[in-house]
Amino acid sequence: MLMAMWSATLGTQAVVPAAAPSGPPAAPTSVSSAPRTGYVWPLRPDPAVVRPFIAPSQKWAAGHRGVDLLSSTDARVHAAGDGVVSFSGVIAGRGTVAVTHRNGWRTTYEPLATRVQQGATVSAGDLIGTLTPEASHCAPRACLHWGLVIGDRNYRDPLMLLKPQRVVLLPVP
Repeated sequence: MLMAMWSATLGTQAVVPAAAPSGPPAAPTSVSSAPRTGYVWPLRPDPAVVRPFIAPSQKWAAGHRGVDLLSSTDARVHAAGDGVVSFSGVIAGRGTVAVTHRNGWRTTYEPLATRVQQGATVSAGDLIGTLTPEASHCAPRACLHWGLVIGDRNYRDPLMLLKPQRVVLLPVP
Protein backbone atom coordinates (compact mmCIF):
# COMPACT_ATOMS: atom_id res chain seq x y z
CA MET A 1 0.00 0.00 0.00
CA LEU A 2 2.71 2.48 1.01
CA MET A 3 4.69 1.50 -2.10
CA ALA A 4 1.66 2.19 -4.31
CA MET A 5 1.20 5.62 -2.70
CA TRP A 6 4.88 6.49 -3.29
CA SER A 7 4.59 5.34 -6.87
CA ALA A 8 1.51 7.48 -7.45
CA THR A 9 3.02 10.48 -5.66
CA LEU A 10 6.28 10.35 -7.64
CA GLY A 11 4.50 9.67 -10.93
CA THR A 12 6.39 6.47 -11.63
CA GLN A 13 4.83 3.84 -13.80
CA ALA A 14 6.58 0.81 -12.40
CA VAL A 15 8.61 -0.20 -9.40
CA VAL A 16 11.90 -1.82 -10.36
CA PRO A 17 13.12 -4.50 -7.95
CA ALA A 18 16.62 -3.84 -6.62
CA ALA A 19 17.96 -7.31 -7.41
CA ALA A 20 21.66 -7.73 -8.02
CA PRO A 21 22.58 -8.56 -11.62
CA SER A 22 23.46 -12.20 -12.21
CA GLY A 23 26.44 -11.45 -14.44
CA PRO A 24 27.97 -8.77 -16.61
CA PRO A 25 25.34 -6.79 -18.49
CA ALA A 26 25.00 -7.34 -22.20
CA ALA A 27 26.60 -4.56 -24.18
CA PRO A 28 24.00 -2.43 -25.93
CA THR A 29 24.42 -1.76 -29.60
CA SER A 30 22.75 1.62 -29.31
CA VAL A 31 21.85 4.01 -26.55
CA SER A 32 19.57 7.03 -26.74
CA SER A 33 21.36 10.06 -28.17
CA ALA A 34 19.64 12.24 -25.57
CA PRO A 35 21.18 11.18 -22.26
CA ARG A 36 19.78 12.51 -19.01
CA THR A 37 23.10 12.45 -17.21
CA GLY A 38 24.92 15.43 -18.76
CA TYR A 39 27.22 13.24 -20.86
CA VAL A 40 27.22 12.87 -24.65
CA TRP A 41 28.64 10.45 -27.21
CA PRO A 42 32.26 11.28 -28.05
CA LEU A 43 31.59 10.76 -31.79
CA ARG A 44 29.02 12.17 -34.23
CA PRO A 45 26.74 10.67 -35.36
CA ASP A 46 26.09 8.21 -32.54
CA PRO A 47 28.47 5.32 -33.29
CA ALA A 48 28.04 1.57 -33.29
CA VAL A 49 29.71 -0.32 -30.44
CA VAL A 50 32.01 -2.85 -32.12
CA ARG A 51 33.57 -4.24 -28.93
CA PRO A 52 31.89 -4.01 -25.53
CA PHE A 53 33.33 -3.39 -22.08
CA ILE A 54 34.49 -6.62 -20.43
CA ALA A 55 35.24 -6.21 -16.74
CA PRO A 56 38.39 -7.99 -15.58
CA SER A 57 37.89 -10.59 -12.85
CA GLN A 58 40.69 -8.88 -10.87
CA LYS A 59 42.20 -5.41 -11.35
CA TRP A 60 45.30 -6.99 -12.90
CA ALA A 61 43.49 -9.62 -15.01
CA ALA A 62 42.57 -9.61 -18.70
CA GLY A 63 39.52 -7.71 -19.85
CA HIS A 64 38.48 -4.91 -22.18
CA ARG A 65 38.59 -1.74 -20.09
CA GLY A 66 36.42 0.41 -22.34
CA VAL A 67 34.33 0.18 -25.48
CA ASP A 68 35.36 0.43 -29.11
CA LEU A 69 33.22 2.79 -31.16
CA LEU A 70 33.21 2.44 -34.96
CA SER A 71 34.20 5.59 -36.81
CA SER A 72 36.47 6.79 -39.60
CA THR A 73 40.00 8.09 -39.85
CA ASP A 74 40.24 11.79 -38.94
CA ALA A 75 36.83 11.74 -37.23
CA ARG A 76 36.38 14.53 -34.70
CA VAL A 77 36.39 13.25 -31.10
CA HIS A 78 34.48 15.21 -28.46
CA ALA A 79 34.63 15.34 -24.67
CA ALA A 80 31.84 13.20 -23.25
CA GLY A 81 31.33 15.56 -20.30
CA ASP A 82 32.53 18.77 -18.64
CA GLY A 83 35.97 18.59 -17.07
CA VAL A 84 39.67 19.31 -17.26
CA VAL A 85 42.11 17.56 -19.58
CA SER A 86 44.26 15.72 -17.05
CA PHE A 87 46.45 13.97 -19.65
CA SER A 88 47.24 14.59 -23.30
CA GLY A 89 50.11 12.57 -24.69
CA VAL A 90 51.24 9.21 -25.98
CA ILE A 91 50.83 5.92 -24.10
CA ALA A 92 52.11 2.69 -25.67
CA GLY A 93 52.37 4.39 -29.07
CA ARG A 94 48.80 5.73 -29.01
CA GLY A 95 47.79 9.36 -28.72
CA THR A 96 45.63 9.50 -25.59
CA VAL A 97 43.48 12.11 -23.86
CA ALA A 98 42.02 11.80 -20.37
CA VAL A 99 39.38 14.18 -19.06
CA THR A 100 38.75 14.38 -15.31
CA HIS A 101 35.17 15.35 -14.53
CA ARG A 102 33.85 17.28 -11.52
CA ASN A 103 32.89 14.08 -9.68
CA GLY A 104 36.46 12.77 -10.02
CA TRP A 105 35.59 10.26 -12.75
CA ARG A 106 37.95 10.11 -15.73
CA THR A 107 37.05 9.39 -19.35
CA THR A 108 39.79 8.29 -21.73
CA TYR A 109 40.01 8.48 -25.52
CA GLU A 110 42.48 6.77 -27.88
CA PRO A 111 44.06 6.69 -30.47
CA LEU A 112 44.00 10.42 -31.12
CA ALA A 113 46.03 12.86 -33.18
CA THR A 114 45.84 16.65 -32.96
CA ARG A 115 45.01 16.48 -29.26
CA VAL A 116 43.80 19.25 -26.96
CA GLN A 117 46.41 20.49 -24.47
CA GLN A 118 46.69 19.14 -20.92
CA GLY A 119 45.10 21.53 -18.42
CA ALA A 120 42.42 22.76 -20.85
CA THR A 121 38.89 23.08 -19.49
CA VAL A 122 36.35 21.36 -21.74
CA SER A 123 32.58 21.12 -21.88
CA ALA A 124 30.52 18.16 -23.05
CA GLY A 125 30.75 18.09 -26.84
CA ASP A 126 33.98 20.14 -27.16
CA LEU A 127 36.50 18.91 -29.70
CA ILE A 128 39.43 17.15 -27.97
CA GLY A 129 41.18 15.49 -30.93
CA THR A 130 40.90 13.58 -34.17
CA LEU A 131 40.87 9.82 -34.59
CA THR A 132 43.89 8.17 -36.12
CA PRO A 133 44.01 4.59 -37.45
CA GLU A 134 47.63 4.16 -36.39
CA ALA A 135 48.23 1.69 -33.56
CA SER A 136 44.53 0.87 -33.47
CA HIS A 137 43.51 -2.59 -32.32
CA CYS A 138 40.44 -2.33 -34.59
CA ALA A 139 42.50 -2.35 -37.80
CA PRO A 140 41.69 -2.28 -40.63
CA ARG A 141 38.68 -0.32 -39.36
CA ALA A 142 39.06 2.94 -37.45
CA CYS A 143 37.56 3.01 -34.00
CA LEU A 144 37.75 5.03 -30.82
CA HIS A 145 38.60 3.22 -27.60
CA TRP A 146 36.56 5.09 -24.96
CA GLY A 147 37.09 4.30 -21.29
CA LEU A 148 35.82 5.30 -17.86
CA VAL A 149 37.85 5.12 -14.65
CA ILE A 150 36.32 5.72 -11.23
CA GLY A 151 38.78 6.20 -8.40
CA ASP A 152 42.14 4.48 -8.72
CA ARG A 153 41.98 1.94 -11.56
CA ASN A 154 38.31 1.02 -11.11
CA TYR A 155 37.31 0.59 -14.73
CA ARG A 156 33.62 0.83 -15.64
CA ASP A 157 31.56 0.66 -18.81
CA PRO A 158 31.50 4.22 -20.22
CA LEU A 159 28.12 3.52 -21.84
CA MET A 160 26.62 3.87 -18.36
CA LEU A 161 27.24 7.62 -18.73
CA LEU A 162 24.70 7.75 -21.56
CA LYS A 163 21.92 5.73 -19.96
CA PRO A 164 19.09 7.40 -18.09
CA GLN A 165 19.45 6.86 -14.37
CA ARG A 166 17.11 4.21 -12.95
CA VAL A 167 15.11 5.11 -9.87
CA VAL A 168 14.49 2.29 -7.43
CA LEU A 169 11.86 2.71 -4.71
CA LEU A 170 12.48 0.71 -1.56
CA PRO A 171 9.93 -0.06 1.17
CA VAL A 172 10.14 1.80 4.46
CA PRO A 173 11.40 -0.57 7.19
